Amino acid sequence: MDELKQRLSQLLEAIPPKSKIFYLDYPVYSNGGDLLIMKGALAFFKSNDIQVTDSYSVHDFHEDVRIPEDHIIVMSGGGNFGDLYDSHQRLRELVVQKYPRNKIVILPQTIFYKDVANLQKTAELFNRHSNLYVYTRDESSYKLATTYFTRAHVGLLPDMAHQLWKIQTPITAKKAKLNFLRTDIETNAEQSDIVVQGDTVDWASLYNRYEKKMIFLMANALRKRRARKLLQFAWNVYSDYLVRKAVRLFAQYEMIHTSRLHGHILSCLMAKSNILIDNSYGKNSGYYQLWTHEVNTANMAGSAKGNMSLDHGYKETVTV
Repeated sequence: MDELKQRLSQLLEAIPPKSKIFYLDYPVYSNGGDLLIMKGALAFFKSNDIQVTDSYSVHDFHEDVRIPEDHIIVMSGGGNFGDLYDSHQRLRELVVQKYPRNKIVILPQTIFYKDVANLQKTAELFNRHSNLYVYTRDESSYKLATTYFTRAHVGLLPDMAHQLWKIQTPITAKKAKLNFLRTDIETNAEQSDIVVQGDTVDWASLYNRYEKKMIFLMANALRKRRARKLLQFAWNVYSDYLVRKAVRLFAQYEMIHTSRLHGHILSCLMAKSNILIDNSYGKNSGYYQLWTHEVNTANMAGSAKGNMSLDHGYKETVTV
């Protein structure tokens, strides 16, 4: 885990220390994995004296935003690059098109397209930009980016959440296992073959209706662009609370069984035993095979290492 955090220093080739940046597409929603990515990015900026002049989410960015040409545009990492999450991809493409004179850096992403025509459209747009950096976090995304984004500087780095290593908590685990399983469009059909024992949670059920209401109100207020700076400050504080809630939940269990990539990464950041199930298009297994397979607390369901953990720790059957 120390090595994975250190690898992120390669970003300084594109975003040198003391740079002035605009940080775009930061998450204002209840996906805790993307919140971990944001917190990792902000920690990286702070530790390298990178000045965030302004920030915009998908809710409050608009075409009239003026960004000085001496500022680097840094776009959030994650798994929303492609044609599964339209609003984030539209913002990404708008920014590349609108700011041809700014250096643009896309932090480590997983890239996935259902329709190659959409990928070709993105490539045509990206290849018009002369100073674009695209960082990917798995080999298939890296190969896709180097094949299609021929004018971009393409790199391969781990997820920004690794900047948060090591997360420590005084809470002692008193329960055996947490099933932290996807319930969205990336759910692997084979996830239904798991014989679930123990508590089951996802990001959608981790946060209660009052917390979700607060997130909705903040996102809606940002769309109106009033008191934007105050709202950003409030969101930064509130998102800290949301991340701490996830940490407190995970800390209560000896082992995490998850199909969420950031259920896996958070477990690794906490040095907590975990078994990872793949998502619908191989994002999780690709990440594990490239970055976390040597982490001694991490296992992949279906691998010899993962099966050993299941056989000797918890009586259940997994088919992946």
